[in-house]
Amino acid sequence: MGKNGYLIYGIGFLAQALFSARILCQWILSERAKKVVSPTIFWVLSIAASYLLCMYGWMRNDFAIILGQFISYYIYLWNLKEKGIWTKINFIFKAFLLFTPVIAGSFALNDLPNFINSFFRSQHLPLWLVIFGSVGQVVFTLRFIYQWYYSYKHNESILPAGFWVISLTGSLIIVAYGVIRLDPVLILGQSVGFVAYTRNLIIGYRHAKILKNEK
Repeated sequence: MGKNGYLIYGIGFLAQALFSARILCQWILSERAKKVVSPTIFWVLSIAASYLLCMYGWMRNDFAIILGQFISYYIYLWNLKEKGIWTKINFIFKAFLLFTPVIAGSFALNDLPNFINSFFRSQHLPLWLVIFGSVGQVVFTLRFIYQWYYSYKHNESILPAGFWVISLTGSLIIVAYGVIRLDPVLILGQSVGFVAYTRNLIIGYRHAKILKNEK
């Protein structure tokens, strides 16, 4: 592995470390509150980690990773808005956050043939595996679409039970993809979340049972 390889994996592991940190913070705060919470730090770390993982996916020519981050990115920003953080961010930094995905997408479309060759016609990554990984990322990212819809209906940022069920399902597919691709970043990053996802389901179930008994 050359210097570039170490740099690429370094960025990937840092991204997954931030993703793991967000779920650990959320888990600890939920344990303390004895109910599932949606802390601001969860969404702040999500944005930072998403940037880095998208860079990692781009340098690895991994469309599945990039797709997952593009789908969830603006949902992270919406949750920051619901938390009241967005209005406190500097205008220039706001513009940077808003338009980075647009610029990246425009860059890819501007050289579409090269993008297709790099991401879909690689000798080292067959098309079926790209599709399999993309399905895993879409399923995994659907949790944030569900979370956004659920939170929008309740006018606050919430992490409902369905979010954790979808997380477990998508995570299992991504781990399988990572194993086939021999990608330690994906394997380690997704494996860390299993316990937290399951534990949040248990916390949510117990809290719902307490609320039911109080009625």
